[in-house]
Amino acid sequence: MPRRKIEWTAGKNHFLPDIQTEKNAPGSSLPIICEQIRCHREKIGMEQKALAQALSISANTVSNWENGRSRPDINLLPAVCRILNINLYDLFGISNPDRTDPEEQRLLTAYRQLSPAHRYAVRQMTDTLLHIEQEQSYPDLTPLLYINKALAAGIGDPAELENDAETVYVYTTPSAAKADWIFSINGDSMEPDFHNGEEVLVQRITQPTDLRYGEIGAFIVGNETYIKQYEPDGLHSLNPDYPVMHFEDEDAVYLIGRVIDTLPPDSYASQTDIDLYRHFIEKEGNGDETHIRKSLRKSQYRF
Repeated sequence: MPRRKIEWTAGKNHFLPDIQTEKNAPGSSLPIICEQIRCHREKIGMEQKALAQALSISANTVSNWENGRSRPDINLLPAVCRILNINLYDLFGISNPDRTDPEEQRLLTAYRQLSPAHRYAVRQMTDTLLHIEQEQSYPDLTPLLYINKALAAGIGDPAELENDAETVYVYTTPSAAKADWIFSINGDSMEPDFHNGEEVLVQRITQPTDLRYGEIGAFIVGNETYIKQYEPDGLHSLNPDYPVMHFEDEDAVYLIGRVIDTLPPDSYASQTDIDLYRHFIEKEGNGDETHIRKSLRKSQYRF
Protein backbone atom coordinates (compact mmCIF):
# COMPACT_ATOMS: atom_id res chain seq x y z
CA MET A 1 0.00 0.00 0.00
CA PRO A 2 1.44 3.42 -0.88
CA ARG A 3 2.27 5.74 1.98
CA ARG A 4 -0.37 8.29 2.84
CA LYS A 5 0.63 11.80 1.83
CA ILE A 6 1.20 13.83 4.95
CA GLU A 7 0.43 17.54 4.86
CA TRP A 8 2.96 19.09 7.19
CA THR A 9 2.32 22.38 8.91
CA ALA A 10 4.51 24.58 11.04
CA GLY A 11 3.83 26.52 14.18
CA LYS A 12 2.82 30.13 14.26
CA ASN A 13 5.44 32.36 12.61
CA HIS A 14 7.34 29.29 11.36
CA PHE A 15 7.10 27.70 7.91
CA LEU A 16 8.23 24.12 7.45
CA PRO A 17 8.14 22.21 4.16
CA ASP A 18 5.45 19.75 3.19
CA ILE A 19 7.00 16.26 3.40
CA GLN A 20 6.06 15.38 -0.19
CA THR A 21 6.31 18.70 -2.01
CA GLU A 22 8.89 20.38 0.27
CA LYS A 23 6.97 23.62 -0.21
CA ASN A 24 6.12 25.86 2.70
CA ALA A 25 2.83 25.08 4.38
CA PRO A 26 0.62 27.26 6.61
CA GLY A 27 1.22 27.28 10.34
CA SER A 28 -0.29 25.47 13.33
CA SER A 29 -0.03 25.83 17.09
CA LEU A 30 2.39 22.95 17.79
CA PRO A 31 5.76 23.80 19.38
CA ILE A 32 8.47 23.91 16.75
CA ILE A 33 10.55 21.11 18.27
CA CYS A 34 7.54 18.76 18.15
CA GLU A 35 6.90 19.58 14.52
CA GLN A 36 10.55 19.18 13.60
CA ILE A 37 10.84 15.72 15.14
CA ARG A 38 7.81 14.51 13.19
CA CYS A 39 8.91 16.27 10.00
CA HIS A 40 12.42 14.81 9.93
CA ARG A 41 11.35 11.37 11.17
CA GLU A 42 8.89 11.01 8.30
CA LYS A 43 11.35 12.56 5.86
CA ILE A 44 13.68 9.58 6.36
CA GLY A 45 10.78 7.11 6.42
CA MET A 46 11.15 6.13 10.07
CA GLU A 47 8.16 4.99 12.15
CA GLN A 48 7.54 6.30 15.65
CA LYS A 49 8.21 2.82 17.04
CA ALA A 50 11.62 2.63 15.37
CA LEU A 51 12.63 6.04 16.71
CA ALA A 52 11.47 5.02 20.16
CA GLN A 53 13.49 1.79 20.06
CA ALA A 54 16.61 3.67 18.92
CA LEU A 55 16.19 6.03 21.89
CA SER A 56 15.23 3.24 24.35
CA ILE A 57 11.91 4.88 25.13
CA SER A 58 8.27 3.95 24.48
CA ALA A 59 6.43 4.64 21.24
CA ASN A 60 3.84 6.56 23.26
CA THR A 61 6.56 8.97 24.39
CA VAL A 62 7.46 9.80 20.77
CA SER A 63 3.75 10.19 19.97
CA ASN A 64 3.35 12.60 22.88
CA TRP A 65 6.29 14.65 21.58
CA GLU A 66 4.87 14.95 18.12
CA ASN A 67 1.40 15.87 19.36
CA GLY A 68 2.75 18.55 21.67
CA ARG A 69 1.72 16.84 24.90
CA SER A 70 5.31 16.66 26.15
CA ARG A 71 8.84 17.61 25.19
CA PRO A 72 12.00 15.50 24.84
CA ASP A 73 14.35 15.41 27.80
CA ILE A 74 17.31 17.65 27.08
CA ASN A 75 19.68 14.71 27.53
CA LEU A 76 17.99 12.94 24.60
CA LEU A 77 18.39 15.78 22.11
CA PRO A 78 21.87 14.79 20.84
CA ALA A 79 20.63 11.25 20.19
CA VAL A 80 17.48 12.54 18.45
CA CYS A 81 19.62 14.68 16.17
CA ARG A 82 22.00 11.80 15.42
CA ILE A 83 19.22 9.36 14.55
CA LEU A 84 17.31 11.85 12.40
CA ASN A 85 20.56 13.06 10.77
CA ILE A 86 19.98 16.68 11.73
CA ASN A 87 21.62 19.23 14.05
CA LEU A 88 20.24 21.33 16.89
CA TYR A 89 19.61 24.23 14.51
CA ASP A 90 17.32 21.97 12.48
CA LEU A 91 15.65 20.57 15.58
CA PHE A 92 14.68 24.02 16.85
CA GLY A 93 13.98 25.51 13.43
CA ILE A 94 16.80 28.06 13.71
CA SER A 95 18.88 29.26 10.79
CA ASN A 96 22.44 27.94 11.02
CA PRO A 97 24.83 30.90 10.60
CA ASP A 98 27.69 28.54 9.65
CA ARG A 99 25.82 26.73 6.91
CA THR A 100 27.20 27.48 3.45
CA ASP A 101 24.86 28.62 0.73
CA PRO A 102 24.46 26.44 -2.41
CA GLU A 103 26.97 28.45 -4.45
CA GLU A 104 29.63 28.21 -1.75
CA GLN A 105 28.99 24.49 -1.44
CA ARG A 106 29.30 24.06 -5.21
CA LEU A 107 32.67 25.83 -5.21
CA LEU A 108 33.89 23.79 -2.25
CA THR A 109 32.83 20.53 -3.92
CA ALA A 110 34.55 21.53 -7.16
CA TYR A 111 37.72 22.52 -5.27
CA ARG A 112 37.90 19.09 -3.60
CA GLN A 113 37.79 17.43 -7.02
CA LEU A 114 40.85 19.35 -8.28
CA SER A 115 44.37 17.97 -8.39
CA PRO A 116 46.85 19.28 -5.78
CA ALA A 117 48.51 21.49 -8.42
CA HIS A 118 45.21 23.04 -9.45
CA ARG A 119 44.19 23.53 -5.83
CA TYR A 120 47.41 25.45 -5.34
CA ALA A 121 46.58 27.62 -8.38
CA VAL A 122 43.12 28.39 -6.95
CA ARG A 123 44.62 29.39 -3.58
CA GLN A 124 47.13 31.66 -5.30
CA MET A 125 44.41 33.31 -7.36
CA THR A 126 42.25 33.78 -4.24
CA ASP A 127 45.14 35.37 -2.34
CA THR A 128 45.80 37.72 -5.26
CA LEU A 129 42.14 38.79 -5.46
CA LEU A 130 42.00 39.37 -1.69
CA HIS A 131 45.16 41.46 -1.89
CA ILE A 132 43.68 43.56 -4.69
CA GLU A 133 40.51 44.18 -2.69
CA GLN A 134 42.51 45.17 0.37
CA GLU A 135 44.63 47.54 -1.69
CA GLN A 136 41.51 49.16 -3.09
CA SER A 137 40.16 49.77 0.39
CA TYR A 138 41.66 52.96 1.76
CA PRO A 139 40.58 55.64 4.26
CA ASP A 140 38.26 58.35 3.00
CA LEU A 141 40.47 61.40 3.48
CA THR A 142 40.42 64.94 2.14
CA PRO A 143 43.74 66.75 1.57
CA LEU A 144 43.61 70.46 2.41
CA LEU A 145 46.08 73.31 2.66
CA TYR A 146 46.73 74.48 6.19
CA ILE A 147 47.57 78.18 6.14
CA ASN A 148 50.06 78.93 8.89
CA LYS A 149 48.78 82.45 9.40
CA ALA A 150 46.00 83.03 11.89
CA LEU A 151 42.96 84.98 10.80
CA ALA A 152 43.17 88.44 12.36
CA ALA A 153 46.99 88.18 12.66
CA GLY A 154 49.40 90.32 10.67
CA ILE A 155 50.71 88.77 7.45
CA GLY A 156 52.38 91.43 5.32
CA ASP A 157 51.99 90.67 1.59
CA PRO A 158 48.86 88.60 0.75
CA ALA A 159 50.91 86.25 -1.41
CA GLU A 160 52.82 85.14 1.69
CA LEU A 161 49.82 83.15 2.88
CA GLU A 162 50.33 80.24 0.50
CA ASN A 163 54.11 80.32 0.77
CA ASP A 164 53.79 79.20 4.38
CA ALA A 165 51.12 76.55 3.75
CA GLU A 166 51.36 72.80 4.20
CA THR A 167 49.20 69.91 3.02
CA VAL A 168 47.24 68.16 5.77
CA TYR A 169 44.74 65.30 5.67
CA VAL A 170 41.38 65.24 7.40
CA TYR A 171 38.65 62.61 7.50
CA THR A 172 36.12 63.39 4.82
CA THR A 173 32.88 65.08 5.85
CA PRO A 174 30.43 67.08 3.71
CA SER A 175 32.05 70.30 4.93
CA ALA A 176 35.63 69.11 4.45
CA ALA A 177 34.81 67.90 0.94
CA LYS A 178 33.77 71.45 -0.02
CA ALA A 179 36.77 73.17 1.59
CA ASP A 180 40.15 74.11 0.17
CA TRP A 181 42.02 75.55 3.14
CA ILE A 182 42.22 75.49 6.91
CA PHE A 183 42.81 78.68 8.90
CA SER A 184 43.12 79.16 12.64
CA ILE A 185 41.31 81.97 14.45
CA ASN A 186 43.08 84.56 16.58
CA GLY A 187 40.89 86.66 18.89
CA ASP A 188 37.30 86.84 20.11
CA SER A 189 35.72 89.19 17.56
CA MET A 190 33.48 86.40 16.20
CA GLU A 191 32.22 85.11 19.53
CA PRO A 192 30.00 83.27 20.27
CA ASP A 193 30.08 81.32 16.97
CA PHE A 194 33.85 81.17 16.47
CA HIS A 195 36.35 80.99 19.31
CA ASN A 196 39.96 81.96 19.71
CA GLY A 197 42.24 79.09 18.69
CA GLU A 198 39.60 77.25 16.67
CA GLU A 199 40.28 76.15 13.12
CA VAL A 200 37.89 76.85 10.26
CA LEU A 201 37.34 75.35 6.83
CA VAL A 202 37.50 77.90 4.05
CA GLN A 203 36.09 77.33 0.58
CA ARG A 204 37.68 78.93 -2.43
CA ILE A 205 35.54 81.66 -4.03
CA THR A 206 35.66 81.62 -7.83
CA GLN A 207 33.87 84.97 -8.22
CA PRO A 208 33.75 87.81 -5.66
CA THR A 209 29.98 88.06 -6.11
CA ASP A 210 29.62 84.43 -4.94
CA LEU A 211 29.91 85.58 -1.32
CA ARG A 212 26.48 86.84 -0.36
CA TYR A 213 25.60 89.45 2.21
CA GLY A 214 25.27 87.86 5.65
CA GLU A 215 27.79 85.09 4.95
CA ILE A 216 31.03 84.64 6.87
CA GLY A 217 34.18 85.11 4.85
CA ALA A 218 37.95 85.18 5.26
CA PHE A 219 39.46 88.50 4.18
CA ILE A 220 42.77 90.27 3.83
CA VAL A 221 42.63 93.91 4.90
CA GLY A 222 45.88 95.77 4.54
CA ASN A 223 48.43 93.44 6.06
CA GLU A 224 46.07 91.44 8.24
CA THR A 225 43.64 88.55 7.75
CA TYR A 226 40.16 88.50 9.24
CA ILE A 227 37.11 86.30 9.57
CA LYS A 228 34.06 88.57 9.31
CA GLN A 229 30.43 88.70 8.29
CA TYR A 230 30.07 90.37 4.90
CA GLU A 231 27.42 93.12 4.77
CA PRO A 232 26.73 96.00 2.33
CA ASP A 233 28.27 98.58 4.68
CA GLY A 234 31.44 96.63 5.49
CA LEU A 235 32.73 93.71 7.52
CA HIS A 236 30.92 92.94 10.77
CA SER A 237 32.05 91.12 13.88
CA LEU A 238 29.59 88.85 15.68
CA ASN A 239 30.93 90.17 18.99
CA PRO A 240 29.13 93.53 19.56
CA ASP A 241 32.22 94.90 21.31
CA TYR A 242 33.92 95.29 17.93
CA PRO A 243 33.01 98.07 15.47
CA VAL A 244 32.07 97.57 11.83
CA MET A 245 35.01 97.77 9.45
CA HIS A 246 34.16 100.39 6.80
CA PHE A 247 36.27 100.94 3.69
CA GLU A 248 36.92 103.49 1.01
CA ASP A 249 37.34 102.63 -2.66
CA GLU A 250 41.11 102.96 -2.44
CA ASP A 251 41.43 100.56 0.51
CA ALA A 252 43.00 97.16 -0.23
CA VAL A 253 40.40 94.56 0.83
CA TYR A 254 40.76 91.05 -0.57
CA LEU A 255 38.43 88.09 -0.29
CA ILE A 256 40.13 84.77 0.50
CA GLY A 257 37.05 82.58 0.59
CA ARG A 258 33.86 81.50 2.35
CA VAL A 259 34.07 80.14 5.90
CA ILE A 260 31.88 77.03 5.76
CA ASP A 261 32.44 75.34 9.12
CA THR A 262 34.70 74.85 12.11
CA LEU A 263 37.07 71.88 12.14
CA PRO A 264 36.79 69.57 15.18
CA PRO A 265 40.19 68.64 16.69
CA ASP A 266 39.68 64.93 15.98
CA SER A 267 39.26 65.57 12.24
CA TYR A 268 42.94 65.11 11.46
CA ALA A 269 43.77 61.69 10.04
CA SER A 270 46.15 59.32 11.79
CA GLN A 271 49.54 58.70 10.22
CA THR A 272 48.54 55.11 9.46
CA ASP A 273 45.49 56.24 7.50
CA ILE A 274 47.53 58.91 5.73
CA ASP A 275 50.10 56.32 4.65
CA LEU A 276 47.36 54.02 3.31
CA TYR A 277 45.71 56.89 1.46
CA ARG A 278 48.96 58.15 -0.07
CA HIS A 279 49.96 54.62 -1.07
CA PHE A 280 46.71 54.16 -2.96
CA ILE A 281 46.96 57.59 -4.61
CA GLU A 282 50.50 56.87 -5.75
CA LYS A 283 49.45 53.50 -7.18
CA GLU A 284 46.69 55.23 -9.10
CA GLY A 285 49.21 57.67 -10.58
CA ASN A 286 48.03 60.67 -8.56
CA GLY A 287 50.97 60.88 -6.22
CA ASP A 288 51.78 64.46 -7.24
CA GLU A 289 50.08 66.61 -4.63
CA THR A 290 50.12 69.71 -6.81
CA HIS A 291 46.54 68.85 -7.82
CA ILE A 292 45.63 69.49 -4.19
CA ARG A 293 47.23 72.89 -3.89
CA LYS A 294 44.58 75.13 -5.36
CA SER A 295 46.29 78.46 -5.74
CA LEU A 296 45.30 81.02 -3.12
CA ARG A 297 46.59 83.81 -5.34
CA LYS A 298 43.91 83.05 -7.93
CA SER A 299 41.26 83.35 -5.23
CA GLN A 300 42.11 86.79 -3.88
CA TYR A 301 39.46 89.24 -5.06
CA ARG A 302 39.60 92.90 -4.24
CA PHE A 303 36.34 94.57 -3.26
